[in-house]
Amino acid sequence: MTMRSFTYVRADSVDQAVTEVTADPEAAYLAGGTTQVDLMKDEVFRPLRLVDITRLPLREVRADDDTLTVGALTTMEELAAHEVVTDRLPLVRQALLLGASPQLRHMATMGGNLLQRTRCRYFRDPDVACNKREPGAGCGAIDGFHRMHAVLGTSPHCIATHASDVAVPLLALGASVRIRGQGAERVVPLTEFYRVPGGTPHVENVLEHGELITHLEIPLPPRGTRSGYLKVRDRASYEFALVSVAAALLIDDGTIRAAHLALGGVGTVPWRVPRAEELLRGAAPGPDAFAAAAEAALGGAQARRDNGFKIELGRRAVVRMLSTLAEEP
Repeated sequence: MTMRSFTYVRADSVDQAVTEVTADPEAAYLAGGTTQVDLMKDEVFRPLRLVDITRLPLREVRADDDTLTVGALTTMEELAAHEVVTDRLPLVRQALLLGASPQLRHMATMGGNLLQRTRCRYFRDPDVACNKREPGAGCGAIDGFHRMHAVLGTSPHCIATHASDVAVPLLALGASVRIRGQGAERVVPLTEFYRVPGGTPHVENVLEHGELITHLEIPLPPRGTRSGYLKVRDRASYEFALVSVAAALLIDDGTIRAAHLALGGVGTVPWRVPRAEELLRGAAPGPDAFAAAAEAALGGAQARRDNGFKIELGRRAVVRMLSTLAEEP
């Protein structure tokens, strides 16, 4: 298997990197490359110019009283090992460790993880129809085998799931990304960053061409918050999620004071469920509250021939995750 020829440039600064990519519609950034290189080999991703950003000063983790700021080039392994993540963000640490093998975690960057492309077999095979890869081509998954595909946020044009594990707890916590463009910087909450497919599945997020994620900003929940990440998969060997649940609960005097909940493996984007969070806040932790939250979390799900089991599996995973947190000392 061969890749097409491309030009390679190593950027010395963030501004240079942004300028290089913005000026060339056929250019793209290169960081860890753990997914990108595979897509290039498969002729799915075909940049003519790669701008290497691995030497940029974006590999850092800083904490203050209420926010953890993470450079986009920080690796998954570095973030998982950070003392603040271990102490205050168990749901993020668990998602990182369950998301990839140690070898990949030492290479894959946090910015790249949030931007990784879907693992849909139809997207990754240039010989079959995929609207995400080639707008207007059709969606081979809808009438094909779609057991792993989404039940939330789908459209007649795309039912592919988002692949990231760690995006799920980050979304649940209300994390944001700091984005640098040509002469400007903006901060976008992850809840507004991803785009459901609608009629434009190839538009996966709000990034304009040339814009670069430089940092993640993760709110730190109050001390005493219980959190975790549950990943249900076919085999415990770095398989992608059938369903995953990220949750955080602050329980005080027999009442849930704060709740954060998001799902993975079931949506075309990482899927936060505000209605379920509302139902949990002010409720007593227990089977009734957790069942109501689970029902709300999967509300609006649309099953297809092969993936209808994900709806009930998702409900059960939500109840299990919340019950586990409620039982923690």
